[in-house]
Amino acid sequence: MDIKWARPLDNITEAEAMIATAPQTDLYVLPEMWATGFAATSPAMACHEAPLQWMQRTANNLGAAVCGGIVVRETDGTFRNRLCFVSPCGHITHYDKRHLFTYGGEHLHYTPGSRRVIATYGGLRFLLLMCYDLRFPVWARYRGDYDAIIIAANWPESRQGAWRTLLRARAIENQCYVIGANRTGSDPVCKYAGQSAIIDPKGDTLAEAEGPSQQCLTADISAECLLVARKKFPVLKDRDTISNSNIE
Repeated sequence: MDIKWARPLDNITEAEAMIATAPQTDLYVLPEMWATGFAATSPAMACHEAPLQWMQRTANNLGAAVCGGIVVRETDGTFRNRLCFVSPCGHITHYDKRHLFTYGGEHLHYTPGSRRVIATYGGLRFLLLMCYDLRFPVWARYRGDYDAIIIAANWPESRQGAWRTLLRARAIENQCYVIGANRTGSDPVCKYAGQSAIIDPKGDTLAEAEGPSQQCLTADISAECLLVARKKFPVLKDRDTISNSNIE
């Protein structure tokens, strides 16, 4: 998406139009803070009830899951950069971004998450991640608990090479599908080149956005194909065991 800065209702209209013209699918994935832009230092501006309500209505109307990043304010007054996975029945599985973007001051305004979160849907298990999380392989490491990683991002054009490389690295090292939804356009701080992509467990590209224009991507992912790939080349059996009391 080319996210319009601090205009949630306009971005809802745009997301609705994009979904209406995209091929019908089982799961729709939107970028991080898709309704407002990446408000790293102004969470109150990005906190709005309408985006999540729209995601629930859309999932119900389409009979499909909708996943995207929003900002929420907790009852204690703290803000969370949250990725919500909404099923057709309205159930919400949410993940609060673990690795806040300290370079941009996000850590000064948001409370980090502490839990790895897996959303189960359509016979597949999805690890939920947000943008900067992509740089931290220990947090994303496969532990026998997921089949695909969803990464919702506002990844800037200046570091686009890292975005493309790390999406493929996470797919290869964890032998899983990776779905990376990035924004395009610009905000008051950065320019964005998009290049959202869907990567298979070998690191091959199933679909990738071309150029910086706003666009939709669609690809098929299969639990059966993933199982065959993991059995044929069982590299995950040789992975290192991770022990860290700070990771749930």
